[in-house]
Amino acid sequence: MGLISFIKNAGASIFGGSDAKAAPAEELKKELDKHGLDHSDVKVEVDGDKVKVSGTAKSTEEAEKIAIALGNTKGVSTVQNDIKPTKTDPDSKYYTVKSGDTLWAISEREYGKGKGDKYNVIFEANKPMLTNPDLIYPGQVLRIPPLP
Repeated sequence: MGLISFIKNAGASIFGGSDAKAAPAEELKKELDKHGLDHSDVKVEVDGDKVKVSGTAKSTEEAEKIAIALGNTKGVSTVQNDIKPTKTDPDSKYYTVKSGDTLWAISEREYGKGKGDKYNVIFEANKPMLTNPDLIYPGQVLRIPPLP
């Protein structure tokens, strides 16, 4: 799956984490629990501001969601996603939200002019981390799946 970069001073505050370093692995796993992501076969390792995940997940989508849920926490600059999905789907692209962005504008940029109405594909691909399509923040990394 590869290396994903994040803005380390953006994202959820987790106990034990700071702008300088990621939270401990056990605290990061609690973040996955909060989002209802199954990490029973996933190993989480932390080295300063770098996180590495390995093991297996039931799908490419689940593996990608685990990686971005961990990366969208304060103190994480990169996530090395070495999770092997048991069911593979086409890989998603990733997009870092900029000030003034909306899911509609991101959809137009990523899928093409006139495709802003596909913003819901991006919203659904980032659930449960996103609970409202209007609540995104600068520095947040989003999954951009291919259109069906």
